[in-house]
Amino acid sequence: MNAARTRRDVVLVLAAVAALVLKSSYHGPLAGLVHDYGGNFAVSFAVYFLAVIAASRHGVGRVTAAAAALLAVEAFEVADGFRVMSNVYDPLDLVANAAGIGIALAVDVLTRKPTATAATGSRP
Repeated sequence: MNAARTRRDVVLVLAAVAALVLKSSYHGPLAGLVHDYGGNFAVSFAVYFLAVIAASRHGVGRVTAAAAALLAVEAFEVADGFRVMSNVYDPLDLVANAAGIGIALAVDVLTRKPTATAATGSRP
């Protein structure tokens, strides 16, 4: 992974963390949804980009990273926070987690600049 992509991914992780921290201050439309599921969405979004950073260092693609991130956040939810953090099970949290990973994958695909090797048609 090149340094520019890593910086972009870190910025997106930090944006998700900011959304998590600031969600309690949101009082606009759909505030209930934001307060109930925004944390799951934001954390899942951040976990995806952390997984992409880790996966790229081992030659693993973004779909595998997305699957690993989804497995991690869903397992956390189903396993009641791994008994490390308090967690209240809500089946819609699973949907919010999947949405966070899905939107993160879409943002990744839409904002990732092609590499020089990809532009020439060879595999990176």
